[in-house]
Amino acid sequence: MANIKSIYSIKDLENLSGVKAHTIRIWERRYHLLAPMRTDNNIRYYDTTNFQKLLNVVVLLRYGFKISKLAKLTETEIQARVNEIRSDKYDRDHVAHQFKLAMMTFDQQLFMETYDSLLPDRSFREIFFDYFLPLFHDIGVLWQTKTITPAHEHFISYLVRLKILANTNARMAARATPSGQVYALFLPHGEIHELGLLYLNYELVFRGHHTIYLGENLPIDTLEGFKTLFEQVTYISYTTVAPSPDALDDFITEMATRVLTKNDAFWLVGGRLSDKTSPAPPIQFFGSLRQIVEALPD
Repeated sequence: MANIKSIYSIKDLENLSGVKAHTIRIWERRYHLLAPMRTDNNIRYYDTTNFQKLLNVVVLLRYGFKISKLAKLTETEIQARVNEIRSDKYDRDHVAHQFKLAMMTFDQQLFMETYDSLLPDRSFREIFFDYFLPLFHDIGVLWQTKTITPAHEHFISYLVRLKILANTNARMAARATPSGQVYALFLPHGEIHELGLLYLNYELVFRGHHTIYLGENLPIDTLEGFKTLFEQVTYISYTTVAPSPDALDDFITEMATRVLTKNDAFWLVGGRLSDKTSPAPPIQFFGSLRQIVEALPD
């Protein structure tokens, strides 16, 4: 199969839909729900139409529809049923499936339409935590199972990044609250996973704080000049792959000795910190993005 998928194995469908391959086979034999094609070696594979139909069926099953009834409907009729149940409340599973479908088929328009459909009833914070974060958790699993390629992740990351930046830009028109407190956000040297830090910057801007966004892969020595520019800085950094566990203590020590002054603080967030105890103030660990967002001052 090509690296950019237009056809899917039954294992791909299992990973993307959450329906076990064994169940998919039963649905095919008993109800003819999907129409797989076959390789010369008689191995099943599926096109995008089959993939989308399965995602829609998963949503309808959660609303009490019977697989035996759904199997008798056309793809158009199944989509119509999905649209009906979405009339009052947009189903979370369906949204997740639409974002995945947009990623797998590189459909920017589908991503934008799905995102726009959420806006009337949800804040950007709700969209980010309820839809985008679970999506990237699923992407991690899809990576491990080799269901997606780097192209898929880069495509969807770019679109989510655009939405964070657009919402940040919309709030930057208002002046920051003149509190004297500055937040400097950066990723450590070697770290390139930026979405969590971008979202933290959005939250701080939304709350009226003065932020300095420095981006990815930043050497610590470039921060030393802040000592003479600002009286009080809270440095915030996000660790996903860097620094390595063996280098983490050295990274923190270098921040404390080379950058922090008596009025400063250093907040570090990342999944690998979830089981670690924070050092003494002014250094603080946060195990998740939600945890640090809840700790941000209004």
